[in-house]
Amino acid sequence: MPLAKRIIPCLDIKEGKVVKGTNFVSIKNAGDPLERARAYRDQGADEIVFLDISASSEKRKTKIDLARRVAKELDIPFTIGGGISSVEDARTVLSNGADKVSVNTAAIANPGLVSELNDVFGQQCVVIAIDAKRSGKAKSGFTVCSYGGSLDTGNDVLAWVVEVERRGAGEILLTSIDRDGTKSGFDTELTSLVCSNTKLPVIASGGCGKIEDFLNILSEGRGKKNRRKAADAALAASVFHYGEFTIREVKEFLLKNGVNVRV
Repeated sequence: MPLAKRIIPCLDIKEGKVVKGTNFVSIKNAGDPLERARAYRDQGADEIVFLDISASSEKRKTKIDLARRVAKELDIPFTIGGGISSVEDARTVLSNGADKVSVNTAAIANPGLVSELNDVFGQQCVVIAIDAKRSGKAKSGFTVCSYGGSLDTGNDVLAWVVEVERRGAGEILLTSIDRDGTKSGFDTELTSLVCSNTKLPVIASGGCGKIEDFLNILSEGRGKKNRRKAADAALAASVFHYGEFTIREVKEFLLKNGVNVRV
């Protein structure tokens, strides 16, 4: 039996609150992080991702008390990202309870950081977040953005995927900036492209609007015209934050449609 697909709620944190925007802007308050985390754990979340979305742009470190507080509340794995730019930053977050660290901007600025994190903590702790945007400037059709999606680096997504895998990343958190918050569905083209060019697990993010979107991104395409690779996990935020459906409802729907998930 293939590995179970994971459903992962994402909590974007700004000024101590959960927030959600569209295309990485138009930010709105969406509640208390610990309350949300407890609710998602009870609904059957496989993991939770916490992203301090303004840490890099504000050039500050992730707030360590977040990791400490969450670790006291949760008995499922959780990842923390935002403002992690060194081995010491990662050590502080991991030693305070996080299971993984997510790195984006700092890895782009210093690709060697990926190797350093792998060497010190092991591949299983290293998540590389890739914020991708459609662009005619890249051969693949997608470029990598940094600083919370505000800076287009011009780097080709596929070239970056190959490099972080070579340097020891354990997982890729792939977000479509174009789809983020739009509820128009995950970007299956982007996700399949990345999944086809790496052996690493890929978490698809950005654009979920209806329960069928989870099935679409977690199922392989069928036939010559629809052939594509599926993500290993799906991450979503607003559809869970605003109660459009629960994680348990998503998993029940996926099971009924032949997708292997943990219940």
